[in-house]
Amino acid sequence: MAWLYLAIAGLFEIVWAVSMKYSEGFTKLWPSVIMVSGMWISFGFLALAMKTLPVGSAYAVWTGIGAVGVMIAGIILFGDKLDWVRIGCIGLIVMGVVGLKLLGGDSQQV
Repeated sequence: MAWLYLAIAGLFEIVWAVSMKYSEGFTKLWPSVIMVSGMWISFGFLALAMKTLPVGSAYAVWTGIGAVGVMIAGIILFGDKLDWVRIGCIGLIVMGVVGLKLLGGDSQQV
């Protein structure tokens, strides 16, 4: 269940980051409201995931999902540049996230 919570947290990280762009420096109300709501939901699910997942793995996967998702959203929604170097970097992040999932375990070691 912790990995599902982490995936949800990562998806809401994408929501709040994209909403931040749409808020235009907090000058637009609804994108700002969506951004703050997305942050709360994202942090809440991250906290739930961290109850059982190692903190380093959980945080790295959360930021990885967010980084890749926001980059893809930027390309689709805002016309951000896409080239082979960026594709390679996204691939490295995805490989790291998958590696942490495979090797990270589901419980903290004390």
